Amino acid sequence: MATEIKSWEIVNGELKEITSSLAAEGRTEAYDLEVWIASNPSIIGPDIVIIGRQVQTLSGPLDLLGLDRNGNIAIIELKRDKLPREAITQAIDYASDVASWSIDKISEVSVQYSDKSLEDIVTESFPEVNLEDLSINETQRIILVGFSIEPALERMINWMSDTYDVNVNAIVLHYAKTSTGEEILTRTSLISEEVLEQKSKRKKFKIPTSDEPGEYEEDKLRKLLIDYLSKNMVSARRIREVLLPVCLDFSKVKREQLKEEFVKRGSAEDTTLAGYYLTLVSGQVGREKNDFLRQIIGYEYPTNSWEKDNYHIREGYNHFVKDILKELEELDDGTDEEI
Repeated sequence: MATEIKSWEIVNGELKEITSSLAAEGRTEAYDLEVWIASNPSIIGPDIVIIGRQVQTLSGPLDLLGLDRNGNIAIIELKRDKLPREAITQAIDYASDVASWSIDKISEVSVQYSDKSLEDIVTESFPEVNLEDLSINETQRIILVGFSIEPALERMINWMSDTYDVNVNAIVLHYAKTSTGEEILTRTSLISEEVLEQKSKRKKFKIPTSDEPGEYEEDKLRKLLIDYLSKNMVSARRIREVLLPVCLDFSKVKREQLKEEFVKRGSAEDTTLAGYYLTLVSGQVGREKNDFLRQIIGYEYPTNSWEKDNYHIREGYNHFVKDILKELEELDDGTDEEI
């Protein structure tokens, strides 16, 4: 592997080496490099989405937390200059903690970072993945990012990958600032992406799903619904603002009608996007732990379809749902007044 990358620009027909560096330009990991990678994580891997930044672990905050299309969690450690051999120890320390995290814990991190649940992130980032078949946190990918790498660290990464099949990699970046002020990042990878993809295809545990409704007493059900529907999560808002009101207006609502209602009520620009949002909503309703949603929301599976359809408010809950939505509206008004 070429561990040193250089850049040249063509000035008046001649090559001129660019000798700028991230540190020399006053750029930092926390305020620049983290932001750049979070804006487009494909520079460190083609199948990674960022779900957390400066995430607290038992060993301190890790720079970036990612997720790949196979459900594996990526620990991403950044260095503004050379990657030292100690970087792998630090990343392993983070990974040993993250390995024990539950889906709910990972989803918490995701919501704090982006206001999107883990299900929302997966469906938006990897639309070809069937959420119900996805395994989460099977292995912990380690990605070290810097601007050069110590030979000892390079040997360690190759040994861990080849001998023990550890999903670890180093990305070496090169920062260049041209004479016209344009900033450029280029990269090379220690381990090939094809090898890493094979390491990522493993299974551990799935996001638990169910069609069984809850059986809560009214007071407990009210509290669970208020707590959930008042959260600042996109799917929770769509259930509150579209799915429940539409189901109150119609005895049964087909999927295609719901998509149109998303557009009519200003929650989607078109029915294609609405269908995508409805899939996210369906995922929330189908989560095993959200049985309180299924206690008030009913649905069917038409023949030869895995998609939920014919949504409706379950018998006896219409007035209850109306009261919940009214209470949520009053809570919002109260918050506005305090602000």
